[in-house]
Amino acid sequence: MMQPFFNEHNIRIGRDALFNILAKESLLIRTRVRKVSTTYSGHWLRKWPNLIKKYQLTAPNQLWVSDITYWSVNGSFLYISFITDAYSRKIVGYSLSEHLDMKSAIKALIMALYSLDENHIGLIHHSDRGVQYCSMDYVKLLHKYNIQISMTENGNPKENAIAERLNGIIKNEYLKKYKPKSFKQALFLLNKSVNLYNQGRPHLSINLYTPDYTHYNKTKTYRKWKNYFKTNPVKVFQD
Repeated sequence: MMQPFFNEHNIRIGRDALFNILAKESLLIRTRVRKVSTTYSGHWLRKWPNLIKKYQLTAPNQLWVSDITYWSVNGSFLYISFITDAYSRKIVGYSLSEHLDMKSAIKALIMALYSLDENHIGLIHHSDRGVQYCSMDYVKLLHKYNIQISMTENGNPKENAIAERLNGIIKNEYLKKYKPKSFKQALFLLNKSVNLYNQGRPHLSINLYTPDYTHYNKTKTYRKWKNYFKTNPVKVFQD
């Protein structure tokens, strides 16, 4: 996206040199350590096996990944439920809540379901083993739309890497700069951030296309994610 500007001003600079300049000017995103747990898996509800260990993606709406993250606002926490298409990286469903409950996760799922074609087949929903995703109402909704259920088998974030990566992008690149004064304002800013991400953030993992462009044009891309379960994983670019 910056290349036309560089060409116009006859600037030649490599990626490493550019990042060195950004770091010197304190313009890089700093990695943050998670302080709040949003997953409770010590429940009695059924936990489902991981179906995506060797899964290969070829198009949108084959695999959705879900996760819940938190947003510190005015000294308290709001919780965001995300559902992301693993192929296009598009956020297809999301919800903001003042409570870490099942209702918010279901609301995000309903939003995602509205984007599906009636004749869709073969879609897998992957998440951690949190009580929200194992709840009977959530599972019932997935079954109603003939969506297969897949879950992580341990607490390793690599088992849900795309969802974890999305959380960091939205929080650190978009929401971090905002200081909302109310839930209504926070929801407005979240909507704005999701639209900016879907429509305007290119990814190296999808050929520098945006999630919306890749999703709706069903653009063929190079390999988009690491298979962490292989003995010798193929080296791929990171977002």
